[in-house]
Amino acid sequence: MDSRRDFLQKFSLGIGATALSALPAYANSCTRPKADKQLRVAIMGLGSYGTRVADAMKDCKMATLVGAVSGTPSKLEDWKKKYDIPEKNTYNYETVGQIKNNPDIDIVYITTPNSLHHKHVLQIAAAGKHVLCEKPVADNAKQTREMIAACEKAGVKFYIGYRMHFEPHTRELIRMREAGELGKIMHVNNYMGFKSGDPNQWRLKKALAGGGAMMDVGIYALNGARYATGEEPIWVTAQESKTDPVKFKEVDETIMFQLGFPSGVIASCGTTYAFNNYERLYVVGEKGFVELSPAFSYGPIKGRTHLGPMNQPIVTHQTLQMDGIADIILNNKPDPNVSGAEGLKDMIVVDAVYESIRKGGAKIMLAGK
Repeated sequence: MDSRRDFLQKFSLGIGATALSALPAYANSCTRPKADKQLRVAIMGLGSYGTRVADAMKDCKMATLVGAVSGTPSKLEDWKKKYDIPEKNTYNYETVGQIKNNPDIDIVYITTPNSLHHKHVLQIAAAGKHVLCEKPVADNAKQTREMIAACEKAGVKFYIGYRMHFEPHTRELIRMREAGELGKIMHVNNYMGFKSGDPNQWRLKKALAGGGAMMDVGIYALNGARYATGEEPIWVTAQESKTDPVKFKEVDETIMFQLGFPSGVIASCGTTYAFNNYERLYVVGEKGFVELSPAFSYGPIKGRTHLGPMNQPIVTHQTLQMDGIADIILNNKPDPNVSGAEGLKDMIVVDAVYESIRKGGAKIMLAGK
């Protein structure tokens, strides 16, 4: 696997109507007609992930792609043709502020490189449009707080692209934990990583990526530990290793980190850019367990519990995510922990992970951060 895109690209389009009946309303996207009212979406950043989202949205019932923002004119031309986007709904990074005068766009999904998120969220908030920002939300907690404040000041909604919170296996894990079916949670072990390919890609440049494996896919392990326990960590320790200090000169390659929770649970987590076949979420309780593997990639997600194999439907994550965001906004539904505040909670821990590494693996207490 030569890139993050290659690693994550395998997923199934199959979906079972019977299994879907147990999911939230927006999950029945293959069995319901198009909704009368649509959330009108523009995508900002037309790279591989922006394209994946656009393709997935073809099957959405409550969200529709109507606009595009890019610094590359040829991409805008391609998208206008491929997705039937009108010229008046296309912008570049210099003209995107004019989107405030466009009543045909409700929300902008920012899929630009990580270190541009802060600038772009502030731009879209100032234009008075709702914001969906791909994870990680920013380079650090300080930037995230500024983004949340800007959206609150502008009176717009701010969400993070935590697609797993709409994914059926993940939702079932959370349901089982909340229902007490696992009993008291005793331990969490999870990790996410892959072998990074192109040494010239933006993800290996700190100025664009903000960090390495921890920022890119370690955030899955971190977020997973939080929803597996239903708690917020109170301390962090972390260790970093590098097998290729030239390729990973600017960013982290492999990080192991531990999260301590108020209940006494310790989550053992890891992330890497150095090798493949590294993806799992395992939560153990006094009454049972849940194991997801694959747990975070585009799928198909697979799982088992102490009761046997999980039989949740296989879905296109981004289709459910975009219909889910539409349902939240259009029908004033509570969000399943995908708000800007949720992104801030993760970034506080990410900051602490890097602080622990700088201090030789020291325990970093999170109270007051």
